[in-house]
Amino acid sequence: MVGIVGYGAHIPRHRIKVEEIAKVWGADAPSYKKGLMLTQKSVPPPDVDTITLSVEAAKNALKRAGNVNPADIGAVYIGSESHPYAVKPSGTVVADALGACPSLHVADFEFACKAGSEAMFVCLGLVKSGYIKYGLAIGGDTSQGAPGDALEYSTAAGAAAFIMGSDNLIAEAVHTYSFTTDTPDFWRREYEHYPQHGGRFTGEPAYFRTTMGAANGILEMSGMKPQDFKWAVFHQPNGKFPLRVAKMLGFTKEQIEPGWLSPRLGNTYSGASPIGLTATLDVAKPGDMILMVSYGSGAGSDAFVWKVTDRIDEVRDKAVRTAKLLDENLTFVDYGTYAKFRHKILKNN
Repeated sequence: MVGIVGYGAHIPRHRIKVEEIAKVWGADAPSYKKGLMLTQKSVPPPDVDTITLSVEAAKNALKRAGNVNPADIGAVYIGSESHPYAVKPSGTVVADALGACPSLHVADFEFACKAGSEAMFVCLGLVKSGYIKYGLAIGGDTSQGAPGDALEYSTAAGAAAFIMGSDNLIAEAVHTYSFTTDTPDFWRREYEHYPQHGGRFTGEPAYFRTTMGAANGILEMSGMKPQDFKWAVFHQPNGKFPLRVAKMLGFTKEQIEPGWLSPRLGNTYSGASPIGLTATLDVAKPGDMILMVSYGSGAGSDAFVWKVTDRIDEVRDKAVRTAKLLDENLTFVDYGTYAKFRHKILKNN
């Protein structure tokens, strides 16, 4: 058996409300609240990037991993659309910050919003093959949206980290499945700061086709039905899409509730479904089955069937729960502060 030995998340405490963004651009805030089911999003301050988010999330994962020595981690993979450096890995900084042994494999992953689940998929494979004892997989982003663009209402920041292993499991990876096609619904070319997207094209032929493809594929592979799962987590570019895809597949709102974070968090891109999984593990009971399906534009989805073990009750409170990161000690900012934090306006020297 292989699966999750430790998990953790980190979310900046700063937030901006949808109304704050809408009033700057003369937009209708209620339409975004109703249409996209968004109320607010997380905002990274100037001293927070994908690396700092990853370090904090990984530290929380280590707390739940029990006696795992960072020196025994054989791979560190970080999936993100917003690595701080174009040429310089994020993973080396995280590995050093955690005290990992230099004798390990490090790589930064990119595949739009499924880069985090991509890292999870590869770590599970390396552990299962016996090539490494433990692997650290992280999905995190400080996502970008152009001023005034629809993306600006949702692009947020956060990270989730998972230590994969074969002993003392919190959740066993029972099945994995991937679905990938060349569907260019969202992209950012070299030297461009903000991504572009295909508007309504990002829905039916991209998100829904791909997410449904992965979900139906793993259900067929496993012989399972939605009723066999206690919980489900889907990629959440907004509040509406995961709710709709759950209904299309036959899952209830109650099944996705714990990991349905985007209405008050926004879209954390590579961290979206992984953070949703951490919040779900925070409330799961031994024996619970969890379906997780990521999505990344371009386009692809990774699907996982997780079975929660008895160890969950021992470790869930050894680190901060995701719900606390989501809702407590928040600082709300105005658009000017948000724009300064996100370098949308620069000081003239």
